[in-house]
Amino acid sequence: MRAVAGASLVALAAAASVAAEKPTFSPTDVKGAFVEQFTDDWADRWTPSKATKKTPVGGETFSYVGEWAVEESSVRPAIIGDKGLVAKSKASHHAISAPLAAPLDPKGKPFVVQYEAKFQKGGNCGGGYIKLLEDGFNSEEFSDKTPWVVMFGQDLTCPGSKVHFIFRHQNPITKEWEEKHLKSAPAPHVGEDTNLYTLIVNPDNTFEILINNESNTKGNLLESFEPPVNPPKEIDDPEDKKPTDWVDEEKIADPAASKPEDWDEDAPREIPDEEATQPEGWLTDEPLTIPDPDAEKPEEWDDEEDGDWIAPTVPNPKCTEGPGCGTWVRPMKANPAYKGKWSAPLIDNPAYKGPWSPRKIDNPNYFEDLHPANLNKIGGVGIEIWTMTEDILFDNIYVGTSPDDAAKLAKQTFVVKQKIEKELADAEKPKEPASEETPVFAEQPVAFLRQKALAFVDAAKEDPVGAFKAQPETGAVLLAVLLTLLG
Repeated sequence: MRAVAGASLVALAAAASVAAEKPTFSPTDVKGAFVEQFTDDWADRWTPSKATKKTPVGGETFSYVGEWAVEESSVRPAIIGDKGLVAKSKASHHAISAPLAAPLDPKGKPFVVQYEAKFQKGGNCGGGYIKLLEDGFNSEEFSDKTPWVVMFGQDLTCPGSKVHFIFRHQNPITKEWEEKHLKSAPAPHVGEDTNLYTLIVNPDNTFEILINNESNTKGNLLESFEPPVNPPKEIDDPEDKKPTDWVDEEKIADPAASKPEDWDEDAPREIPDEEATQPEGWLTDEPLTIPDPDAEKPEEWDDEEDGDWIAPTVPNPKCTEGPGCGTWVRPMKANPAYKGKWSAPLIDNPAYKGPWSPRKIDNPNYFEDLHPANLNKIGGVGIEIWTMTEDILFDNIYVGTSPDDAAKLAKQTFVVKQKIEKELADAEKPKEPASEETPVFAEQPVAFLRQKALAFVDAAKEDPVGAFKAQPETGAVLLAVLLTLLG
């Protein structure tokens, strides 16, 4: 029975290994304002930037020379045929964008952005975030100057890596736009595997950031950002000046104090230690250095031109090996009579008025926006990054108004990838060396069957068909046991 039980467990493991074969990509049925899986028609939507900048000599050059490609992952690919957008160039600026089919107005409903980022060459300096662009942008001229609504996602900044959440907000009085940065931005996950970043902004101004389907950061648009959405009601009066007679000094020297008669300002800090004695064996007549006995006059030395040759000196070994040489001098010690320069003690200043601050006045630019979640209309998705690491892959971008739809897309894509990538990563780890002793069936039937079965399972993980060809008997037995268990 023990042998059958052991074989049954191994059979189940073998079946699980075969079942873990990579799935084939199939487009999602999830809908949204923008859902991108980089299918074969991706180039119909995405346009690399052709924006230019001035050169020092007055000409123009392309601002974004980083190359883009749509391809399968090169590191632990999990879904057959699944492709993503890859920033291919190292140490380069990349920019690419795609318009929404119709502008998305987030007002009055949840706003959700979600995407996958995979740093296939590992964590290094490089952006991995996306921008949600204002409606009406020009794809070919997309640059860092293009107005955007929200910037969200991973950024490895060496140091200071974080998951950005920044939104742009307009002062209704001055009409100036200001970036509002999340004060406590979460740390990104660093590694070669896929990471999922989700942002949900609710109509009540609350928001939530999820990383790999787990809630990471929650907050409120009115409280969690710097600078704050709403300015202070009052500000310092720029015209108010500190009075010339204002006294800032809290303490002053006591004018009634006087130096004590016995205070000796000239007493030295240290004095010779009169109790010290010359160490026994001190060589008073020995010089500290002596001519180097191993030194020789160079052959090219000419006494008439160069003068008498004098050997270089070296420390006297009698001094270094003994207590010391030369004139002995008493060591110094702290002077108990030392007091230093006298100064009057400090007392409270009777004229002290306290810290001065300008008076407050009404803020002429004050406003109150209680609904910053009413973001501007979104017209597109852009990726505008600087990369020190190449092969950064973006995939499964969702922009819409349904947290449930975003979660559904994540379940269809990221959850599948995460499981398989972990299995592949575990398989890459160094395995413990196999036992040198092979169990004998007659003596250890359970151990014998277990070793055979585990060897088959390990081979099947890498190549199921090859495993059956190489070990047909073991595969047949395990399959038979599995069918028996299944009835």
